[in-house]
Amino acid sequence: MSDPLRIGVLGAGRIAAKAVVAPARDTGFEVAAIAARDYDRAKDYALQHGIAKAHKDYMALVEDGSLDAVYVALPPSAHAEWSIAALRAGRNVLVEKPFAANADQAEAMVNEAEAAGRVLMEAFHYRYHPLTSRLTTLVAGLGRLHTIEAVSNVPIPDRSDIRHNPELAGGALMDLGCYPVHLIRTLTGAEPEVVRAEAVQEVPGVDLSMAATLALPGGGSAEVRCSMAAGPESGGPEITLTVVGERGRLHVTNPTLPQAGAEISVDGGAPERADRLPTTFECQLAAFSEALRGGPAPVTGGADAVANMRVIDRIYQVSGMAPRV
Repeated sequence: MSDPLRIGVLGAGRIAAKAVVAPARDTGFEVAAIAARDYDRAKDYALQHGIAKAHKDYMALVEDGSLDAVYVALPPSAHAEWSIAALRAGRNVLVEKPFAANADQAEAMVNEAEAAGRVLMEAFHYRYHPLTSRLTTLVAGLGRLHTIEAVSNVPIPDRSDIRHNPELAGGALMDLGCYPVHLIRTLTGAEPEVVRAEAVQEVPGVDLSMAATLALPGGGSAEVRCSMAAGPESGGPEITLTVVGERGRLHVTNPTLPQAGAEISVDGGAPERADRLPTTFECQLAAFSEALRGGPAPVTGGADAVANMRVIDRIYQVSGMAPRV
């Protein structure tokens, strides 16, 4: 068996525990280092999760020559800066979604990865799960597409959360809507045009919710809806996909997080459970491991990431808001 790949984590948040710490051992990784904004927090996180080294700052981690890769789990406003720093230090990079604050930053990151000859992968974990391959086949079987509706509503009531902070590139589209945008692009294999977008802002510069209509190149349209709103009317998370084509209708619950209880219904039939293991995070980290060991390049690599950010930027522009910075 090959020696484990050593990965360092930038950011001591909940997502790192789910996306990297938990699946690391079974996917060929050793989580060898952690860095956070606060050194004491990094030390506590390292102790809690059995990580050998807590670095005093982000730069110390990316310059740690013992690491094969760095996982960037920071606010979107910091993704470009620290991904580029890690790439320049010779590390491969797995960066949380959304890839960057905007498409220009995304292009700079991709250029740096190409110059460094390193793997740069966006953490759209659902993309590596078997469910996504099955959905791609089912959608192809619907023939010419009429409509797609992709919804990602997850209440985030804590207004101190980074996703409500304009200075950290927050917003519903960035954190939640990036999934529907990516899912539509993945299932159609095409780049849509944004024709309408409407944002609800509670804090100036942060979309509490966003609704957008996209035109598909082959005809038909797609709707993206996402919201961080919380309250009696919003209920709990709503993550769904509905596709209508000339040969039928497909409805899926939890298409981007099948381990939360995915179900597939075709033409209104009885729902079929599709939440089989492994988790999306295990699939993602396994794909990253394969890429680092000379296997297939990630399907959520540079070109895909830049294209997704371009659609996100355009939705903001059409809604009357500025892209994130």
